Amino acid sequence: MKSWKVQSLCKAFSRKKDVTPSQDTKLARCLSTLDLTALGIGSTLGVGVYVLAGSVSKNTAGPAVIVSFAIAAIASMFAGLCYAEFGARVPRAGSAYVYSYVTMGEFTAFLIGWTLILEYVIGSASVVRGLSTYVDALFNNTMRNAFQSAAYIDISYFSSYPDFFAFGVTLIFSAALAFGAKESSLANNFFTLVNLSVVLFVIIAGSLQADVTNWKTKPTCTEEKCDYGSGGFAPYGIAGIITGAATCFYGFIGFDCVATTGEEAKDPQRSIPIAIVASLTVVFLAYFGVSTVLTTVLPYYEQNPDAPFPYLFDRIGWSWAKWVVTIGAICGLCASLLGAMFPLPRVIYAMASDGLIFGWMGKISSRFHTPIMGTFSAGILTGVLAAIFELTQLVNMMSIGTLLAYSIVAACVLILRYEESEAYEKKENPDPRTLTFIAKQLINANKLKHSTKLTSQIVTILVTCYVLLCICIGFMASMYTNEIASGKNTIVVPLALLIILLLVVLSFIYLQPTSGKKLAFSVPLVPFLPALSILINIYLMMMLDKMTWLRFSIWMIIGLCIYFCYGVWHSKMRRIKVTNVNDNGYVKEEAW
Repeated sequence: MKSWKVQSLCKAFSRKKDVTPSQDTKLARCLSTLDLTALGIGSTLGVGVYVLAGSVSKNTAGPAVIVSFAIAAIASMFAGLCYAEFGARVPRAGSAYVYSYVTMGEFTAFLIGWTLILEYVIGSASVVRGLSTYVDALFNNTMRNAFQSAAYIDISYFSSYPDFFAFGVTLIFSAALAFGAKESSLANNFFTLVNLSVVLFVIIAGSLQADVTNWKTKPTCTEEKCDYGSGGFAPYGIAGIITGAATCFYGFIGFDCVATTGEEAKDPQRSIPIAIVASLTVVFLAYFGVSTVLTTVLPYYEQNPDAPFPYLFDRIGWSWAKWVVTIGAICGLCASLLGAMFPLPRVIYAMASDGLIFGWMGKISSRFHTPIMGTFSAGILTGVLAAIFELTQLVNMMSIGTLLAYSIVAACVLILRYEESEAYEKKENPDPRTLTFIAKQLINANKLKHSTKLTSQIVTILVTCYVLLCICIGFMASMYTNEIASGKNTIVVPLALLIILLLVVLSFIYLQPTSGKKLAFSVPLVPFLPALSILINIYLMMMLDKMTWLRFSIWMIIGLCIYFCYGVWHSKMRRIKVTNVNDNGYVKEEAW
């Protein structure tokens, strides 16, 4: 009896969703490629473009911040290409949740969906709180003083006052999203256009005062210490550039919201890949341009890390220009808020439609064609968090969710690219399951031309091994950085062995036959590009602090309780399973 229950539970964990591009949707298909590109740019290019370049250049990388941004953009593009392939392959609402449901199974899909909810809630709350703080600073903290005098809060990790402005703005944006994807997209297009115009103004205006010799200057140092490195283009060395790239990587987070629009894009198989690649390209050019201007107008060690551009324009005598920058920052924050809030109801809708969370959250408005209940419930939760919590302790939780989703999507791309080929099913006989045959197949000594069920299973196991090796390497690289830099044998030798083993596993994956399926968009250089994306994402996850992992674990425990008490029993995939194929077609039976 117990073995039957365990077997049934394993089947529940591994049941996969069958999705075809032609499936009908209750959402309105109204978003063009331009709308999706603007959504990607808006959600990614927030206030960070006005802050990140200054803080990283002064404290981490110096003028070589432009190299850090280039490395971060390449790493983000790897993840973006994986999302683009899945957006073309599985054009449905839900992003990484749906992708993992199709490839990995229901349990993994729920974990990813639950993680994405956390990511978007925390992301939205942090952006709206940042917007409130930025606006309040323009009026000498009038709101802070009024709210603190009315309702002071003295609790650790909570805000010192309830931010009613942040709560109100969240509800307004939730209402805008609930009224329709097209209407909210028009608002996002406006905010993004203003933001890009201000960025362009900063680049052009700053370039008039640029002096390349500032890339060669050296800070004043004493014999005891030199706070800002050795000067020149890379004052903090290669280590500073890499550390800067890890920080800059977070400046590209947000483009994945484009992948949630699979049921609202007019032509998702074409639009989503184009929008993701185009938005990441524009965002990189913006970051590259502002960081170049910033470090050529002023030496890197003279930057103001909190407000670099108002400070820069004050230094060159253009005090009026800081108000232009302020307008751009506010519009950038508004676009980021829309971009952060837009995907959350879509993920909730996808999970509720599949029966994994409460069904009422996925109901679609017949008038507005949006998941109105999911939108407002997510908006209220976000507004409460933004109003009462001190979000500096929670911001890293957004990063851990994003990086985990990136890793899962890249792994899914690898698994699907080597799935069982239809050509093999029709033309070949089943392959033998002997140890000799399997051992030979690791290097494809059997010379199979089409992927089979066996080769697909081999790749799935190899990808799992690859991820485990990445975790080990990422853990060692993050925990023993100084020992590795000093060449300590007890750390370097095991790390080198792990890297060699990683390359061997990757070579085995490369030698397996692919499915050969024609796709509207395909990730190039498979398996190397997705594999590198997995390694980078896992390393960045390992760089996060212990408290972030603890809070993330608590959130996941809450999610598991919901899944085991509700989702596993109400899943739509539970009710029907396909057993075998006979002369009359598929035979459908009730599942366990």
